[in-house]
Amino acid sequence: MEDKRNIPIIEWEHLDKRKFYVLGICMTMMIRILRTEGTAGLYRGFLVNTFTLISGQCYVTTYELTRKYVARYNNNNAVKSLVAGGSASLVAQSITVPIDVVSQHLMMQRKGESMGRFKVRNQDGKRLLVFGQTKDIIVQIFKADGFRGFYRGYVASLLTYIPNSAVWWPFYHFYAEQLSGLTPKDCPHLLLQAISGPLAAATASTLTNPMDVIRARVQVEGKSSIVLTFRQLMAEEGPWGLTKGLSARIISATPSTIVIVVGYETLKKLSLRPELVDSRHW
Repeated sequence: MEDKRNIPIIEWEHLDKRKFYVLGICMTMMIRILRTEGTAGLYRGFLVNTFTLISGQCYVTTYELTRKYVARYNNNNAVKSLVAGGSASLVAQSITVPIDVVSQHLMMQRKGESMGRFKVRNQDGKRLLVFGQTKDIIVQIFKADGFRGFYRGYVASLLTYIPNSAVWWPFYHFYAEQLSGLTPKDCPHLLLQAISGPLAAATASTLTNPMDVIRARVQVEGKSSIVLTFRQLMAEEGPWGLTKGLSARIISATPSTIVIVVGYETLKKLSLRPELVDSRHW
């Protein structure tokens, strides 16, 4: 347990693991439904992304277990958060990159036309159903690039999301602790955490946006080299190209980050071991 912190951190050993996983899966599903962009989102990428439920559980498990492991050698919260956040992202990205590749191509489909490399085929003039579209895109990717096609942009994703995750967690706890010192003692911790999440996301997004721009180009345009993609981007758009989508990324991430933070912190409190539930410490 962290010493002398205004906002205590619920660690892995404080959790009832059965509650944590059962409630976690339910909350993850709810969050993904809330993040879907209307009914159309159900048909362009959402169903594929539902399979990332397992990656979400792997992420939080890796994060919590890594924090526990690092605490044996260094109990500094920033160090634990940094290492655990990066490790959790490595595990999660190894699972989600193939899903992300397929999902991005599905979302690119517009009335039978494709802005990307692949095009969903029609059958007798009719659009394929959702799972038919997914299967069609998977087959096309495999025929064109083999198994490696599903990991196109994997290195770029790691270079984007590992730093993002590694930076987000320390800043999240930092902002929460700073806010707790500026607000009345009876201010709900969950409110401070809900504010800290978007602040940490904005910080992490600003630092990692250049790599995210390159990652998106690698995956969607079928590039094979991060260096060549970077050079092409510099030649076409200059340094400003690396800031593309930053403001939109921060704005769009704010609502979902609040939902995720509130959901995750609530999940941990609901999953406290029975003997800790009545403790005023939390």
